[in-house]
Parts: sequence; C-alpha cells; structure tokens
Amino acid sequence: MSVKKFFSPEFVPIQSVLYHELAFDILRLDKIHLGASGNKFFKLKYNFMEAEKKGLKKILTFGGAFSNHIAATAISAKACGFESIGIIRGEEVSNPTLELAKENGMLLHFISREEYRAKEEERGLKELGAKFDHPYIIPEGGTNELAISGTKEIHQYIPDDYGLISTCFGTGGTIAGLIKGKSAKQKLLGFSVLKGEWPEQEIEKLLEGSKEENWEIKTQYHFGGYAKWQPELIDFIQDFYKKTSIALDPIYTGKMMYGLMMELEKGNIKSDQKILAIHSGGLQGVAGFNQRFGFDLAEK
Repeated sequence: MSVKKFFSPEFVPIQSVLYHELAFDILRLDKIHLGASGNKFFKLKYNFMEAEKKGLKKILTFGGAFSNHIAATAISAKACGFESIGIIRGEEVSNPTLELAKENGMLLHFISREEYRAKEEERGLKELGAKFDHPYIIPEGGTNELAISGTKEIHQYIPDDYGLISTCFGTGGTIAGLIKGKSAKQKLLGFSVLKGEWPEQEIEKLLEGSKEENWEIKTQYHFGGYAKWQPELIDFIQDFYKKTSIALDPIYTGKMMYGLMMELEKGNIKSDQKILAIHSGGLQGVAGFNQRFGFDLAEK
C-alpha cells in the first residue's frame, strides 16, 4: 500500500458521551486503524512520506519497552512496504507491545540506558546509520517538524464550533500541531503525562516562535510521572469504561480524561461550552499494563 493511501483516513468518528451528568464529545482517533491509531498515525505520516521521497527502504526509531510509538511505527512500516528497526531502551525483555512490533516485522535492538541517553547525538546517529545500512531515522516519540505538520491536520476532523479542545501529550508534537491548527476562537487545553513544570517552554520551542494564543497546559495530573499510576486513576478508568463503554489507557488518555473531569469539578472549565476531548489511542499498551500489574482494564 502507498504511504499516502495508508495515511489518509476516510472518516474519524466523534462520539457524544454523558459522564457524571456532563455531556461532551470525544474525537475517536483510536478508531482510525487497529494498530497504528491515534496521534501516532498523524505524527508518522509526513516522516514516512519523506522516507519514500528519499527512496529509503528502512525506518529506524527509538522507544521504551511499552512504547506506543514503537508499535505504531512497526505496523505502519509493514503496511507501507518498509523494513523497521526499533532501538529499545534497557535490557532485552518480552511483552505484548514488543511482540506486536515483532509480528509486524520490526527488528528490535536493545541498548543500555546509558547508550540510550546518547542515542540522538551526532556520533550515535552516524553509528546507527552505518550499522543498519542508512535507514530513515525518526526520533523517540516521533516528534519533529514533520510530525507537527501531521498533527496539525487533526483539525480536519474537528468542527469549528467546539470552544474547548482537550488533549494529552508527552513529547509535545501532538499538542504543538493542534495549537497551530486551531481557530482563534478555540482554546486548547493540554494535559502533560510527564512530571515537571517544563512542558510549556518545550511546546513554545516546538512552535518555533509563532505567537499562538489561547492554549493552556496542566501539569498536575501525571500521577507520579510517565507510566506511573495511582489507585484513583485505575478506579476512574474502570468507572469511565463502565459508564461510557470507552476504553482509556493509564499512560495517556486516562490521565487526560481524569484531569478534564477534575478541572470541571473545580469550576475551571465552563460546563455549558462545547467540549471536545481527543482520544489519542495508545490502547495497545493496556495489555502490557494488565500483564505487568495484574489489572483487567479494557483494551478496546
């Protein structure tokens, strides 16, 4: 399948929900593709097109053992006729995410955490290029200028009458594209899944000096940091699924939806405005989370 055809979804559903007497809508990016769904789909689009343009046959990228980006890259590469290589942080392990990547033809190469920290330095990139016969390299999480061009296009599926758009983010590529693509009257509310107060500065850097307005970052709903969780988050995800039949993951979308509900309860969001929450996918990681911690969260 051609890259352009694979990365051209015909339809992205918007689902109306009622949760705790709050009515709002959810953009179901998780429904785009069974495996390469959500924000990763948009972040990979122009990177794959660039690889195709350059005539490169291999895609190399980086991630942890439970990375949505690793799984999505493997699935997309197979569909588009590329070989894929995943540079994985830490000791060699097996889990549902990595097995999914291998099933889709990805060659997994495990490196130490020390090596991983230096992975995208010039010397490290040259060594990887030589070792794997000069592949097209996508950074960890997929965030670069081409990714932001892709995530900006999510607005093609968002009607202009939504006053508030909510999303989660990690490396910042998704929210940066959404900020660039929104209309002046829309507000973008982002929930960081990473610990720390630095995300706003990082996003401003990704916006490359453009004076975008009407966006806000919430940094208090990370539950301890990336891939960390607390019992109230798990209880919320299970309750949300019970009442809406929509599965959330505990790394990204669960934290965003929890934060959105908390902000509404605090009165920081007006309940009478038209709200759209973006379901950015990531459900492939639920199987590994369940296996690791012994939960039974819904996976789809």
